[in-house]
Amino acid sequence: MASENQSASPATSKGRIVGGRFIQKYREAQEGDTEEEEKSTVTINEDLPLTYTESAFDKHGRPVTVLSFAPGDPENPFNWPRARRRFIAALLCLMTLFIGFATTAYSSGIGNMCRDLHVSNELGQLGLFTFNFACAIAPLFLAPFCELAGRRIVYVGAYLCFVIMFIGLSLGKNIATILVCRALLGMFGSVGTILVGGTFSDMFLPDEMARPMALFSFVAIFGTVGAPIYAGFIVETIGWRWMEAIQGLASVPLLIVITFALPETRGGVVLQKRAKVAAAATGQDNFVCHMDLEAKGVKELLHESSVKAIHMLVTEPVVFLFGFWIAFAWLVTFLFLSVIPITFEDKRGWSQGIGGLPYISLCIGVTIGYCANFLQMRRWYQIKSAAKRDIVPEDRLYGAMFGAGFLPIGLFVYSFTQYSYITWVAPTVALAPITIGIFFIFESCYSYTTDCYGEDHSGSALAAQSALRNVLGAVSPLFARQFFVNVGSQYAGLILALVATIMAPIPYLMFKWGSSLRRRSALAQYEGIPAEEK
Repeated sequence: MASENQSASPATSKGRIVGGRFIQKYREAQEGDTEEEEKSTVTINEDLPLTYTESAFDKHGRPVTVLSFAPGDPENPFNWPRARRRFIAALLCLMTLFIGFATTAYSSGIGNMCRDLHVSNELGQLGLFTFNFACAIAPLFLAPFCELAGRRIVYVGAYLCFVIMFIGLSLGKNIATILVCRALLGMFGSVGTILVGGTFSDMFLPDEMARPMALFSFVAIFGTVGAPIYAGFIVETIGWRWMEAIQGLASVPLLIVITFALPETRGGVVLQKRAKVAAAATGQDNFVCHMDLEAKGVKELLHESSVKAIHMLVTEPVVFLFGFWIAFAWLVTFLFLSVIPITFEDKRGWSQGIGGLPYISLCIGVTIGYCANFLQMRRWYQIKSAAKRDIVPEDRLYGAMFGAGFLPIGLFVYSFTQYSYITWVAPTVALAPITIGIFFIFESCYSYTTDCYGEDHSGSALAAQSALRNVLGAVSPLFARQFFVNVGSQYAGLILALVATIMAPIPYLMFKWGSSLRRRSALAQYEGIPAEEK
């Protein structure tokens, strides 16, 4: 499918259109044009940058004029200065970080909140469930509408509603208000984060995607595991309501920046605006862009984001295995929201604020994983530049094979260093390998799945994996504390370590047999990237 952001070549373009203040600049740049090229250029009074036009027919057989970016067009997101694209990527990653903080900071205030609202702790845990369950379900139905509306309006609207939800969380007088606000918080937070990968692909070429996506994975995990570090101290000193209020207030400056500094990154939306300008100036209503010609209906988009996603989860081994692996990693992440307080507060008598400091080790672990991932990227570029063979999706798995063992090792060590007579240093240090492993699971899941299924099917595959991940993350708080208390925190951790050990060979199995699985799949891409296209 042609990308609306890619520039059409002059050889295939049948004409040009330019208008207003851009006409003089165009004429100065085209002094060497032939008379025939000059005749094929339409000028209008309204401001319109040079845009290529091509005659075509829409799906109803109606003749249309298709607009596409000219080479070097400054409004084409691919042509934006590198600094601008990096700023936008950093802005979206910062938004993802704040959403990650909101996911788990709530857990630090559950005890105090339940006492103030006179409800059971189990009912308070439902706030974690409703947030993650909304994150799992909402994208399956909202993603199509996000695609149709464009990026900018969704980011601004969703993050505005996300910030507003903190008012209800900080002022809510009953548990029902809290649970509803948590569900809406998860829904609006998920709408923002599900678009980040697509936004990066609007601005970065495939070869450039690895770095921004690695940063996105890093901040998503860092925010989730790092929130209890500050939340515990806030709850302990000024209360759980202020913890929610501070998060909302801290998000306001970012909301302002997003509102005024985040541009529309989807090239098709930019071209749609140009089509409206051209139509108004010429009196012709047949101006369209490639996105209009290739647009899918809401019904088809809903099918891809929900029915097709679930079908791929149960029929495609790659989607299922990596989906289950990343879901297990997310399950471990949320289970540790319960086990860390048991280890350091219940067994060692630490205060709630001090008991949140071991989460620093989780943050250090994911930071190490992020830095080590540059070795994976370097390896991929070495294969690409060597040109000795085609690049295949399995070339994305070196980092996963390196990091797969860290999760079970960290779980094993942590499980049997929780005893109160063992120094606190041992379980704290053991937390770092856990998030090293989780980072590599996240990174490999996205990159390998995307390469396997390409532009046509990777969106559905990733939606399925995301839904499974968030469902397990949603249900984990409902049984986490009972699991660790009744089974024993050491043996509960051992069970998790054994499961992680069983799943650790997944990247090795895919590295060896992934090509065969892709060959048998009707949806996966079997061929690698030929040397001449690299």
